[in-house]
Amino acid sequence: MPRPSPIDDFTPEQRAAFEGELIRRNFKDYDGLVDWLKANGLELSRSAAYRHGSKLQRRLQAVRNSTEAAKLIAEAAPDDADLRSAAVISMVQSELFDVMVTLQDLDEAEPGERVGLLKEAARSVLDMTKASVLQKKWQQEMQAKVQAAAEKVTETARAAGVSPETIAIIRRDVLGLAT
Repeated sequence: MPRPSPIDDFTPEQRAAFEGELIRRNFKDYDGLVDWLKANGLELSRSAAYRHGSKLQRRLQAVRNSTEAAKLIAEAAPDDADLRSAAVISMVQSELFDVMVTLQDLDEAEPGERVGLLKEAARSVLDMTKASVLQKKWQQEMQAKVQAAAEKVTETARAAGVSPETIAIIRRDVLGLAT
């Protein structure tokens, strides 16, 4: 087991200041960063600062990439039916299944450790199953609401003398329903 990082000993405020300075320096000038830390009463080696900076930079880039992808997907394909959530849940469930299969093949792990890992994986599967059930329930509720709204619109439109062709267009183009 690797030894803890000296950054783990920083207070939350010190860590936030350190990470803010890392970002301000654009993850460069680690010698200057170490000097800055010393000036602020903190001791950290250049290599420890670099290791932490590299991890932080990767995490931030992953968040940026995910955010940008989500924006592009949302712009290119609006998801009123919440199909992306269903797809994400399905992907996570598949990954968890693969992890559980791998854990079963994990011969070198001690039995207690293996049981703990399987327990955590099972808990994750349970969470994903709950999320899947809730997502499907929400989707059914939304479909029922849209259908009820469509029936009400159709009824109101007929009563107002709107032609069947116009009603079909409203159902198809406005409400997104098959006529």
